Amino acid sequence: MQSLYSARDAASTVARYEAEDVPEDIALRVYTTRLLGGDPRLVLHGGGNTSVKTAVPDMLGQSVDVLCVKGSGWDMARIEPSGLPAVRLEPLRRLATLDRLGDEEMVAYQRGNLLDPQAPNPSTETLLHAFLPHRFVDHTHADAVLALTDQPDGEAICREVYGGTMGLVPYVMPGFQLARACAAAHAADPSIEGLILLKHGIFTFGETAEEAYERMISAVSRAEARLERRTTSVRPAAPPEVPAAAVAPILRGLASGAGRLVLDFRGGDEVRAFVDGEELERRASGPVTPDHAIRTKPTPLILPAPQPGTLDRFERDAKASAAAFVRGYEAYFERNNARQEEPKRALDPYPRVILVPGLGLFGLGNSAKAAAVAADLAETTARVVTAAESFGRFESIPEADIFDVEYWSLEQAKLGKTSEKALSRRIVAVTGGASGIGRATAAAFSREGAEVAILDRDREAADGAADAIGARAFACDVTDPDSVAAAFDAVAESFGGLDILVSNAGAAWQGKIGEVDEETIRESFELNFYGHQRAAQAAVRIMRAQGLGGVLLFNTSKQAVNPGPDFGPYGLPKAATLFLMRQYALDHGAEGIRANAVNADRIRSGLLTPSMIEKRARARGLSTEEYMAGNLLGREVTAEDAARAFVDLALAEKTTGAVLTVDGGNIAAALR
Repeated sequence: MQSLYSARDAASTVARYEAEDVPEDIALRVYTTRLLGGDPRLVLHGGGNTSVKTAVPDMLGQSVDVLCVKGSGWDMARIEPSGLPAVRLEPLRRLATLDRLGDEEMVAYQRGNLLDPQAPNPSTETLLHAFLPHRFVDHTHADAVLALTDQPDGEAICREVYGGTMGLVPYVMPGFQLARACAAAHAADPSIEGLILLKHGIFTFGETAEEAYERMISAVSRAEARLERRTTSVRPAAPPEVPAAAVAPILRGLASGAGRLVLDFRGGDEVRAFVDGEELERRASGPVTPDHAIRTKPTPLILPAPQPGTLDRFERDAKASAAAFVRGYEAYFERNNARQEEPKRALDPYPRVILVPGLGLFGLGNSAKAAAVAADLAETTARVVTAAESFGRFESIPEADIFDVEYWSLEQAKLGKTSEKALSRRIVAVTGGASGIGRATAAAFSREGAEVAILDRDREAADGAADAIGARAFACDVTDPDSVAAAFDAVAESFGGLDILVSNAGAAWQGKIGEVDEETIRESFELNFYGHQRAAQAAVRIMRAQGLGGVLLFNTSKQAVNPGPDFGPYGLPKAATLFLMRQYALDHGAEGIRANAVNADRIRSGLLTPSMIEKRARARGLSTEEYMAGNLLGREVTAEDAARAFVDLALAEKTTGAVLTVDGGNIAAALR
């Protein structure tokens, strides 16, 4: 592991924060914290913390000794000074005289000693930082260190590697008792440069930010050097025989007892070497560091390898394995809950990591972000366990300790306090989503909490639209069957499945119907009818594999029910698409798949361009404003209005085969 510390970059950080009156030591704390947090071999998803002991003025201007420690919810890679809440140091240190302190009492006491009562909660390991005398303290869950300590003889291995330079602390759950154990280890030998917490992680400390950081890099490098004696390179994995896109919707369906979950697939060479290796069940028997259990549960669900042409059998076997996993988790909860003084509230018993030999692993979560976190942690587990097994035998903490972390009272207190938006956990694909109504619709679904896939033949424009709302972009030309199949496979692999399709892509062709050439009509049908059919078929294939129902939403048009002069080449396929929607409602309603349409008119978009608006208005002797507001309400209809209609139909759980008109009022276009 290479040190990334740069005196020039450190000075630049100090200078940048100087204008904000941030003291130099806090600025340096931010700098090295980011260095640590930016390396996934050291820190993942809140799995570490740092601190600095300094003095700052209180609201009366009096200097107060404080501990500035990473606050809850902050990412070390992007931390700011406000992510290091200042806690009065002396009151924290006085707690070291106690024999016992409950977690809730500890958190309340720490909050009570914040200089800024609005600051985030200090880390649960705040007391550990406070009880050590050093100014700068760093904590990570370095992969290499975990590989050394996650062994039956981890302590002996660490003594061999570190000699007397690092103190060794047996596993203790984070909190007051761990803080005391670490303080005692340091007091026994004040010359140590850090602490190895067996089956947990590593602390280093120093009088400067640079010293603490360099000691971390040095200690982790020594662990890596020990591992390199036996580690062999990973061979490239053979291509999977069954694609992730075919398997993911099945897995999403079998985990639906936890509510709809989003999936994140990983199938790299390191992952494949792990899931395809021998004794997978033993190697995947527990987390590599305790706090992973909060995000991944104690163990993953392990499924049989899918074989080509036998997905039905795989689905049956997967459902049986999932049912066994649920029973096993419920038994695990009952066993461990029976020994609690205060009974815990059971979490759902469904997996958050699924291992599929021959394919890879899937992280599962309530959102794409949560699924990615679970997948990241599962990848880390694969990497650490492989390293540990290269010279020994992986061993996690005991089941009782895993339960105590997973059902930590501080985590239990969070249950039920978070609210979800109306379309959270739903996966939405929008064709033609890079502009106009499609872009507005993608944004509307994102605001309602959905995970959004923007599909468009203009990939660059799709990327821009996706970046604006935190969605994902996929190239898709709905006139090309292969492009549609590839795009929907990519959506299934990226998110695990699909709940809602907004089939929106389209373009306008004009011409007097008795004069227009056949090729023009065929081109329009290719996009404005067959494009919808291809997208809907691809969506239904995924929805049926999930077994969770779904929603098909079609962008039809006023032209479908009220044709305009010289717009037959556009209106004819749009009318066919309206009846296509009703056919889907009829044929797939029994599977819980609803189909509805939005009938919009006179909306500024790629279809109704400024030049077309001007031409139509002039032909009617109107201004463009008068033309656009030419409806019963006298108000212009926008892309956002159509987007809202799509969202409303997605939420209308007992509505199918319906057309929702969004045109400000046009009796000639009203359905009978």
